[in-house]
Amino acid sequence: MPRRTATMLASALILIVLFCAGLLIKVPYSEMSPGPTVNTLGDARGEPVLRITGRTTYPTSGHLNMTTVRVTGADYRMNLGQAVWGWLAHDSVVVPHDTLYPDGKTEEQSTQENAEEFSQSQESAKVAALKELDIPVATQVVVSTVVKGTPSEGKLHAGDVIKAVDGTAVEEPGDVAELVTKHQPGENVTFTIIPAKEAAAAEKAGRAPEGSRKITITTEKAPPAEEGGKERAVVGIRAGTDHTFPFEIDIELADVGGPSAGLMFSLGIIDKLTPGNLTGGKFVAGTGTIDDAGKVGPIGGINMKLVGAREAGARYFLTPDDNCAAAASDTPDGLTLVRVKTLDDARKSMERISAGKTDALPSCSAG
Repeated sequence: MPRRTATMLASALILIVLFCAGLLIKVPYSEMSPGPTVNTLGDARGEPVLRITGRTTYPTSGHLNMTTVRVTGADYRMNLGQAVWGWLAHDSVVVPHDTLYPDGKTEEQSTQENAEEFSQSQESAKVAALKELDIPVATQVVVSTVVKGTPSEGKLHAGDVIKAVDGTAVEEPGDVAELVTKHQPGENVTFTIIPAKEAAAAEKAGRAPEGSRKITITTEKAPPAEEGGKERAVVGIRAGTDHTFPFEIDIELADVGGPSAGLMFSLGIIDKLTPGNLTGGKFVAGTGTIDDAGKVGPIGGINMKLVGAREAGARYFLTPDDNCAAAASDTPDGLTLVRVKTLDDARKSMERISAGKTDALPSCSAG
């Protein structure tokens, strides 16, 4: 056999072996890619994303699109070939599997966690939007979670409104832990509560809850992992906040999780509750967590969200300040990044976009 032919055959065999190895060898990586975008001013699956009742609303136009990222499942294992292809592709990112599913987290656990974050994001988006519009929102401290097997199990329940601890009124969730930890493990602490069912019924009927109840619970020592080297009394609950809105705001969006849509939900609510047109008919997309005070926080997968937004037709992208450097390092052509730190920042930038005063927009830099 001529040497040239033998060399070509050997090279072909090596390529075949490498190709097969690439298909068979599994690697501990996952893939992120651009997900769908949804206009918070429009419909999703035939239903309005934002529905407001009990308050005057105004017509809207244009786009305020929230953005998403697709990720491979917890049980999915990429082969070497797919990982290499993902590393070379511009519209996907290959990351270590543990980045998306740390500590062996299952897909079900991740989905549940994302659903809880999405629900909390909706609440904060509503609160932030109404505060931005100077519409009062009533806030109360509630039992968020009761830990199984602790002294509170069977005595306190998720949704119970906490009015006081040992007779001292509570105004913030942190007040509860502060008052409980004044005790030594084994001592009694008295909660003044309004049961969750009564609180819910009163809210539905538009009236104040009637009466309260005192519950006495014996504290126990915090688990070693939580005590930080000090003996600390706990009762086994996590306190949170619950809000009572002066009218109904429903956010309907299936198959989406995580907290990163908060900013765009807030802007959508503001647009519907105010005269005029916040977008000026423009196509704006964006991302960012939001808290009750309207502070915009960073998110993951920013570059994938930029790609998804531009492919959907967005011309402007509202970018959390902490994501600006990463976003500016790889911005799709035709997309203008707008830096935001707060909901008020975002609202003012939207007014500039609507008026065509885009030279005054705060920008992102790669530095």
